[in-house]
Amino acid sequence: MGRDDSPLKDPYVIRYPEIVVVTDTKGQRVELVEFFECTGGAMWVQVHYAKSPLVRSVRTVGSSTRYMLSPGKVDLELEGSRFPAGIAGVEVGKDEVAISYIGLGGGGVGASGCRSLAGGVLRSRCDPSGGGKKAGATIWLPRRERVLIGVDDTDTPEEGATWTLCHNIARAVQDEDSRYLSHTIVQLFPVPYRTKNCVAVVCEFASRDPDRLVSTFAHHLSRHTLSPETGMAVFRGFDPATLLGEFAWAVKRGEVSRERLDALKKGGLDCIMEGRGIIGAAAAIPFYTRYQEALSLCDGWS
Repeated sequence: MGRDDSPLKDPYVIRYPEIVVVTDTKGQRVELVEFFECTGGAMWVQVHYAKSPLVRSVRTVGSSTRYMLSPGKVDLELEGSRFPAGIAGVEVGKDEVAISYIGLGGGGVGASGCRSLAGGVLRSRCDPSGGGKKAGATIWLPRRERVLIGVDDTDTPEEGATWTLCHNIARAVQDEDSRYLSHTIVQLFPVPYRTKNCVAVVCEFASRDPDRLVSTFAHHLSRHTLSPETGMAVFRGFDPATLLGEFAWAVKRGEVSRERLDALKKGGLDCIMEGRGIIGAAAAIPFYTRYQEALSLCDGWS
């Protein structure tokens, strides 16, 4: 029996710090991002949730698990040890996305109480769980779009560092409408006029108010950059690879002229600060969370 003076207020529930969802404009592609504190639980979930028909892929990014989902509803034939938990429903509405989980035993605890109490959840419907019970929950999350902000050339040979400035700005502009998801350093081709390492940065957000997010980020960047050549580029959308992938690899492999940016602007890239760093800023964007590719050095020597 538990003691009244125990520091464990709810010993059988681990609350997820935050759950966020982004979709494409049509609501056909959904990415569920679950930030976790318990690594063991997150790894267990990945293995079993990947078996759900609605889960297209799953991966770990830092302290988050990311699920690419298809909208729909399925009846999961759960089986202890083999398939004890999964995602059973994904419903995309105008302003909200509903995610339904179900599980057996400890998997039911994770599917119900652990997620229904997570940060970012607007409301939930949750079953009693624990022991050998089958239990689940449906949680409703704000529907957000992905916003990717690329930045390059904020420092000088004497002071500054782009990667630290971008992270600190991203944390400062984060609010209830715009959640900071990831930070990726991207190695570019080492052009002669680089400061030292020739890297750019892309910060990823899930936002309900992209205009305000971009404006606020640009304000802080303008205030704190040390270089007159700063570049800031923005892509709003689910996947930037089609628009920016070829251009990005070209910038990693050699020097690229500014004229190549014109077609990208017409395709949906917003160039907010157009110093010389705009080339690297735009090139960084499609490498968000693709850390191995982002950090590869394509200079013919490595």
